[in-house]
Amino acid sequence: MPIRFSSKVIFALAVAVIFWGSAPPAIRAALQGYSPAHLALLRFALATVLLTIYAIIAGLRPPALRDIPVITLAGGIGITFYNTVLNYGLLTVRSAEGSFLIASTPIWTALIAFVVLHERLNHWGWAGIFISFAGIGIIAHERAHGLHFSRGALVLLAGAISYAIYMVMQKRLLGRYQALEFTVYAFWAGTLLMLPFSGGALHAARIAPVAATAALVYLGVFPAAIANVAWAYAMSHTTATRISTFIYLMPVVAVLLGWVWLGEVPSLLSLVGGGLALAGVALVNWKGHVRQMELSPLPEMAD
Repeated sequence: MPIRFSSKVIFALAVAVIFWGSAPPAIRAALQGYSPAHLALLRFALATVLLTIYAIIAGLRPPALRDIPVITLAGGIGITFYNTVLNYGLLTVRSAEGSFLIASTPIWTALIAFVVLHERLNHWGWAGIFISFAGIGIIAHERAHGLHFSRGALVLLAGAISYAIYMVMQKRLLGRYQALEFTVYAFWAGTLLMLPFSGGALHAARIAPVAATAALVYLGVFPAAIANVAWAYAMSHTTATRISTFIYLMPVVAVLLGWVWLGEVPSLLSLVGGGLALAGVALVNWKGHVRQMELSPLPEMAD
């Protein structure tokens, strides 16, 4: 049976996909004034401060002691490692090619979730994943005028696998924590693990061009803070495999943003690729899952 998302989940997904879709060009703009390590640290330090203030006002619960090692590992993989290698990768890999590599995340998520969360895809589900992946490949090939991967491509591929691991860990912990709580905890851990890279970060902020700093602030507030909370909320209402397929919409959003804001009219191939990406996501969410008993959530943490 096709899954039916509530209006809140649809809104959360739209927020996350739109802001994440806008992140690659913003990252490349910020890298004009910041090193990859400094950008990752300052971006998530800003996001962490903003989310912590909001979480305290909202009544944030402390994490259970037994969960701190797992949360720290999740933050290290999904925040520290992923965002640092993403920044390094985008130094040498063009945005279109980078989007194609990052779009492999749902494939890795499905494989890892199959083993860890016992989530099952039928043949329609796997077909949908690869149809979307093919569509993103068409968009990337068209926008980059041919795919020519550098060594940075391997870095981005490692990042895609790491984020798939993070999403599966996130799904398990969202059985015990609310979306805002988990995101704040992961940001705390991920940002603290970036502190060894902090040398010279404040000096870089003082001398960076205004445009680069503006891009950093945008990345910290929107793709980092707001989009991650929205994604965690949506993740808490469905399976990791199913929700990860919406990553395929990010390059589609990038094409649409370029059309609306920059007047870059998409080519016929880009439209075909976008249509395939949308069709694949729809196929996974309508017919892609084997009916099964839901994984029992972890017990709720006492207040």
